[in-house]
Amino acid sequence: MFYFSLMIGTIITISSSTWIGMWMGLEINLLSIIPLMNNKNMLSTEASMKYFITQALASTMIIFSIIMMSMNSDPQWMIDSNVKLIMNSALITKMGAAPFHFWFPEVMEGSSWNICFMLLTWQKIAPMIMIMYNISKLKFFMVIIIFSMLIGGIQGLNQISMRKIMAYSSINHIGWMISTMFFMETIWILYFIVYSIISINIIAMLSMMNIFYTKQLILLSNNNLWFKLLFIFNFLSLGGLPPFLGFMPKWITIQYLTMENHLMLSLIMVVMTLMTLYYYIRLTFSTLIFNSNELNFQILKIENNFMIYLINSITILGLIFSTMTFNFL
Repeated sequence: MFYFSLMIGTIITISSSTWIGMWMGLEINLLSIIPLMNNKNMLSTEASMKYFITQALASTMIIFSIIMMSMNSDPQWMIDSNVKLIMNSALITKMGAAPFHFWFPEVMEGSSWNICFMLLTWQKIAPMIMIMYNISKLKFFMVIIIFSMLIGGIQGLNQISMRKIMAYSSINHIGWMISTMFFMETIWILYFIVYSIISINIIAMLSMMNIFYTKQLILLSNNNLWFKLLFIFNFLSLGGLPPFLGFMPKWITIQYLTMENHLMLSLIMVVMTLMTLYYYIRLTFSTLIFNSNELNFQILKIENNFMIYLINSITILGLIFSTMTFNFL
């Protein structure tokens, strides 16, 4: 029931024609995810409290800016004033982009893998669509993008928790997604779908093996060669390396950024993403190299899960199919 109302909340937000309707959708969404986060252990209770307080603060800022907008009907006043800045800052807080990201890794750390997936993907849809409706003050958004790139890269370097690594990786990808909003909704949809597919692949594997920390990656190493390779390919795809699907949305984003003469921004984004690629490669190397036959804990046997192999093969071969399709169009 709560998953259903969570989805309904997001759908209300993205289909509403008034700001107050969008705000109502965000509130339904928030009140639905709190019971899902609470698993009756200390970490999840703390995470749900942090999430609720942050989201409630951001919602207050949104309703404040909506009231300010409704008080003055002059369109020129709207363009000149900083009300949109307040609303955009609140929406950026809601989706966890830097520099309003402080709650996000902590909430991820206390959540189960299912809730982590919801936080990484579904919970970003409503705030991002609202930002699309009132994207202005491009310099402000460029600062947000650069901050997201920096923090996603630097703070991810010294993490040993897989959930925090995924959180900082998400902050980096949020920077890319915000830059796609400058030109076309279609590119954002493409980026978001590709990011969601790769995230569900990685989270499905980590959840199946019950892995939460990098030292547990040895579980992957000893079991199944194909499973290990798929794990490595997915992380390289998330970093945006060319033979994989994750490269395609980044390629299109860079192309549009250069067409719009945002050359410096695209250069900074590419360089900062190399930092995230560094810790992805470090993870994949630890998975690839470590091998031990004398483990003092139980190894889970993985059955050949058809769905995981199917979705992963789509991720790995997706770029080839996409480029072939573009050639024939």
